[in-house]
Amino acid sequence: MHGNMLVLGLHPRVLVDGFEIAKRATLQFLEKFKTPVVMGNEPDKEMLKMVARTTLRTKLYEALADQLTDIVVNSVLCVRNPDEPIDLFMVEIMYMRHKFDVDTRLVEGLVLDHGSRHPDMKRQAENCYILTCNVSLEYEKSEINAGFFYSNAEQREAMIAAERRAVDERVKKIIELKNEVCAGTDSNFVVINQKGIDPPSLHLLQQAGIIALRRAKRRNMERLVLACGGEAVNSVDDLTPDCLGWAGLVYEHVLGEDKYTFVENVKNPYSCTILIKGPNDHTIAQIKDAVRDGLRAVKNTIEDEAVVLGAGAFEVAARQYLINEVKKTVQGRAQLGVEAFADALLVVPKTLAENSGLDTQDVIIGLAGEHDRGNIVGLNHLTGEPMDPQMEGIFDNYSVKRQIINSGPVIVSQLLLVDEVIRAGRNMRKPT
Repeated sequence: MHGNMLVLGLHPRVLVDGFEIAKRATLQFLEKFKTPVVMGNEPDKEMLKMVARTTLRTKLYEALADQLTDIVVNSVLCVRNPDEPIDLFMVEIMYMRHKFDVDTRLVEGLVLDHGSRHPDMKRQAENCYILTCNVSLEYEKSEINAGFFYSNAEQREAMIAAERRAVDERVKKIIELKNEVCAGTDSNFVVINQKGIDPPSLHLLQQAGIIALRRAKRRNMERLVLACGGEAVNSVDDLTPDCLGWAGLVYEHVLGEDKYTFVENVKNPYSCTILIKGPNDHTIAQIKDAVRDGLRAVKNTIEDEAVVLGAGAFEVAARQYLINEVKKTVQGRAQLGVEAFADALLVVPKTLAENSGLDTQDVIIGLAGEHDRGNIVGLNHLTGEPMDPQMEGIFDNYSVKRQIINSGPVIVSQLLLVDEVIRAGRNMRKPT
């Protein structure tokens, strides 16, 4: 339609002026049209599920989308702290090429993508104290070149013991803390270290009945403290039981050559893991994209405290408002810009109709007729008939709609006015 107007001799600047008027009017209409949602300390979980379901069903088949709806909502509520902005990075997304897509689940805890490096360490433990640390438990060579000379085996052994003394002292302090908190109970002790643990240190820890993981990723260290409690320590000099977190179950899962360590049954977690499973890479990538969109949709709803009726209801209502009310208040050729903007809004219900194999003209006529009679309706893609999105639980994000309405006209304006920019550049290059 824009192309037809330009062919007829309408200057792009006039069209852009109409777009700006229509954009401001549509944003004002959006403020009236949105549905407020009270969140507070206890968010409306059913509303969040409706928003997540609307997002996920556009990308996955219905049964899987409905299963992931609970996972997505529960994971956002898990990491939500009413006093702070929601940080979706605290939701770890792990994937395993294993079993089927319906085996995807939420782990209220953490899944680490590696296991222990000692063959005799426990593979499963319950009632575990978790020590999260960033301490080197391996012998490090000095930065200067030095030579040691010995004349017999005793001197060699003494030299080796002296080299390892500092590392062994650190390991012994961890073992002492384990003995202090686990004495007389059936509790276990797990060390998750960001730095390395050499084989002799692993052996000492294994002899003391401690499960030790080394080279944990930094992001997992942050999540681990939020999931299990306690605090991350950078030194073993002042270890106390207050530094320790807690997990009801820690176990290792081996899949082919890959090892995964699960930390589950934690208390009051502020971090969690969505474990995506699927038979092939395509399925996993599809689920991963859908989950990311679902997480953001739920986050936006909590932060906006408002939603917008979906299924094309807002776009048709906004189009009727622009044509029936706003266009009459605009003078001159800018009316054509308002009309073009209004017709462009219908791309959403038209696309819904096309993707559902329906006749777009019949759909638009049916929706517009219902809106003219004062009924706010969207498209039922199964039957092609108008339906009430609120009754069906179909909602879109308020912030997403507002962003699209804001950015769309700006991009179109840049494209339409690019000829003027090029012409101005040529004029500047002409010799005076």
